[in-house]
Amino acid sequence: MLILFALAAAASSGSAILTDPLAAGWRGRTVCERLHEDEQQRILRCTFPPGVGHERHFHVKHFGYALSGGTMRITDPSGTREVRIEPGSHFSSGGTAWHEVLNIGETTVAYLIVEPKVPRKE
Repeated sequence: MLILFALAAAASSGSAILTDPLAAGWRGRTVCERLHEDEQQRILRCTFPPGVGHERHFHVKHFGYALSGGTMRITDPSGTREVRIEPGSHFSSGGTAWHEVLNIGETTVAYLIVEPKVPRKE
């Protein structure tokens, strides 16, 4: 199912097959690290110093929590916008076909991403 989601996202974005946030990076460097993974969930910490972004990738259903804040430029199917991230802010997402981000501020932005795993139906 995840592979189909990635293929659909790639087709709609007009690019090669997209990767998930753990595999995507910035100019050959990793920006997310796996803090924990088991059969129920995967938890990532993604860190963006000033001038660092996250190349185009997709997300499955997830919850995000801002460990530290700053200003990010986000590009997705709806366009490009600048967003001020406040420390302690949070959001839930049903999944993202694709997006890419860039820290355009002067502070390091860090997120905690929690992805629940959906059991396979046989």
